[in-house]
Amino acid sequence: MLTSMETCLRQSQRMVRKAALDPRIRSGARVAAWGGSGFFLSAAALNGSFQPLAMGLITAMTGWRALVTALGAAVGYRVFWGNTGIQGMAWAAAGCILALLLGKGKPAEEYPLLIPALTAATTAATGLTFLFFRRGASLSLFFLRLFIAPVSALFFRQARENRDSVTRWVLGGIGTLALARLGPLGYGAVGVFSVWASFPAAILAGLGMDLARVTAVPMSVVVCAAWFGRMIPFPDPRLRYLVPGIACLAVMGLCGIWDPKPLPGLMVGGLIGYFLPPQTESVRRQGELGVAQVRLELTAGVLAQTQRLLLEVPLGEIDEGALLNRAINRSCGSCSVREQCVERQRLGLEHLYDPMTFACRHPWQIQGELLRARERLQDLKADRQRQREYRAAMVQQYRFLSVYLQRLSDQLPRRGERLRAYYRLEVSSRSRGKERANGDRCLAFQGTGCRFYVLLCDGMGTGLGAAQEGQSAGELLRQMLTAGFPPEHALRSINSILALRGQAGAVTLDLAEIRLDSGRVSLYKWGAAPSYLLGRKGTEKIGTATPPPGICVEQSRETVDRLSLCRGEVLILVSDGAEIGEILRRGVIAPLPPGELAEWLLKECRGTGEDDATVAVLRLTRRRLSA
Repeated sequence: MLTSMETCLRQSQRMVRKAALDPRIRSGARVAAWGGSGFFLSAAALNGSFQPLAMGLITAMTGWRALVTALGAAVGYRVFWGNTGIQGMAWAAAGCILALLLGKGKPAEEYPLLIPALTAATTAATGLTFLFFRRGASLSLFFLRLFIAPVSALFFRQARENRDSVTRWVLGGIGTLALARLGPLGYGAVGVFSVWASFPAAILAGLGMDLARVTAVPMSVVVCAAWFGRMIPFPDPRLRYLVPGIACLAVMGLCGIWDPKPLPGLMVGGLIGYFLPPQTESVRRQGELGVAQVRLELTAGVLAQTQRLLLEVPLGEIDEGALLNRAINRSCGSCSVREQCVERQRLGLEHLYDPMTFACRHPWQIQGELLRARERLQDLKADRQRQREYRAAMVQQYRFLSVYLQRLSDQLPRRGERLRAYYRLEVSSRSRGKERANGDRCLAFQGTGCRFYVLLCDGMGTGLGAAQEGQSAGELLRQMLTAGFPPEHALRSINSILALRGQAGAVTLDLAEIRLDSGRVSLYKWGAAPSYLLGRKGTEKIGTATPPPGICVEQSRETVDRLSLCRGEVLILVSDGAEIGEILRRGVIAPLPPGELAEWLLKECRGTGEDDATVAVLRLTRRRLSA
């Protein structure tokens, strides 16, 4: 179920990224986002009464954003609060007028407290009006709203200008308070914060639910217990999404309260929070670390801008007409009837590509010049294609370096964090060469974080030349992956180098990226032989034959297969000379250690093929966790 959920989320992420490129969809999403913000903020309630939080958000906006937010808030006050929400609709209208009149004016910039003071005055005027016409209204509620209106206006304006960690935490609490009246959505937000967010953000989300008073269960205590509970070393890390529900049941048992309404939302929110990418806190721009992060980000931006500028530079076109005119002048310059020659007028670019189809009084001379012009055209096209490949490779490297430096800058805040490895990798390889120098190169090395890489690089052919090519490509890949390059960027860099050196098909690449914290494996192949996965359901063939790297810089790409080894599966990587498909189809293989299994498979495939043969066996075992 979790695997299918992760696949659905990944497909949804691709669809969202594709849709985000459409300008109409992006504009519609912005309108829906601002209108929805006002709509949901109108539902925020303290002591069962609505508050002017939406007006504070409206006054922090300008232009059409303020208008759309005000419309959403007006509709929300009417939908959630009925006739009593007329006061909220008046707040939304007043906030929109203030934003449109003073949002970009000099008075608001010179006097930052002007708009908050006007929101307080508006709240006081509407509150006194409703106190006069509606007897029984609470005076304490009047002063509470009078306090919240200017504070919310100040906060949202600060949040628009500077989005630091504390601001994001408070925004999360306000968002949970707004979703509390929507039942499952509010509890789902609490579940997400419990599994995914930092401790202050999670506590503020629980406090928002408690302030809304939608349940007798103390949600702040539930969130606190769930946040600390997710630090427990579970046998399977995927079980963390159950923590919010378990914490809620435990708190209800201790308090003697039974309210099943929060449980579905907490469980669904915990599941969503588990699949969200880990949250990173921004580094304070102080000291040497802040300077280093700023420089990395600026360098990444410069490289990205350089890439865009290079893409905008067009390559010059080949002037085929000039080549044809030059051939005509050379061949017909000494002809006595060149001015009255009818055949000369029939010469066109098609004869430049097929000179033998043109005939005149001196065919040997004009056809010879056309042949030389055609050879010159072919040389120019080859040179232009070479320039295009050089530019594509250079642009590609600028993009790779830009992404790498940006990721390196984003990882600086987590430089002290250590991911827990729940699995230990057992890998063993056996190789047999047709000559003394083996062209197959198998490397196993640690990457960044909990990543481990197993690389099988097969130099095409046999002998010393294949061994040198395999070793050179394998060592370069190892250096890039150890430094933190993404696997797809490292593989495409090798492809560009081989293409520019004219060594298409010199090597094949088979790379397995193993995540020791989750047991997931990403298998990258570029021209390599298929691999095999041995599991409880039998043998599965992974990958298909593809062209080797180095054929083209722009069009050729690697293939990627996602699989899991967390249930004791065995992954077998083989080179072209080891044909083990028929051996695995014979029957069930007895469970053997990776070294013995690789040696047995290599022995059984003896005599098949004339190439170097290598078999690498990978298996994950669960680590014993200690206190």
